[in-house]
Amino acid sequence: MIDPEIKKELAGYRQSIDNIDAALVHMLAERFRCTQAVGVLKAKHNLPPADAAREEYQIERLRHLAKDANLDPDFAEKFLNFIIKEVIRHHEAIAADRTHSAGTVGTTHSA
Repeated sequence: MIDPEIKKELAGYRQSIDNIDAALVHMLAERFRCTQAVGVLKAKHNLPPADAAREEYQIERLRHLAKDANLDPDFAEKFLNFIIKEVIRHHEAIAADRTHSAGTVGTTHSA
């Protein structure tokens, strides 16, 4: 049987974790809304879906932030690389969609 005080402390930590997870999901959703808008802008102006210089800068920036926050920088880099890969996939899909429907009159694209 778990001591009631330990059970209460564990429940408190778990509630905090649940709140953080919810905040992460909402922040990621907002980030992807912004990157979708970037993808539309890039497609509209025939810019490449990926920007290696920007990605390199962001990785270094995130590694420094991770160090300052006492988070493993390698983990932070893996996490950002996963997000970047997904963003590029979205940008490629947006560009392909614009290319395939460029000749269609009256077609609108939302971000």
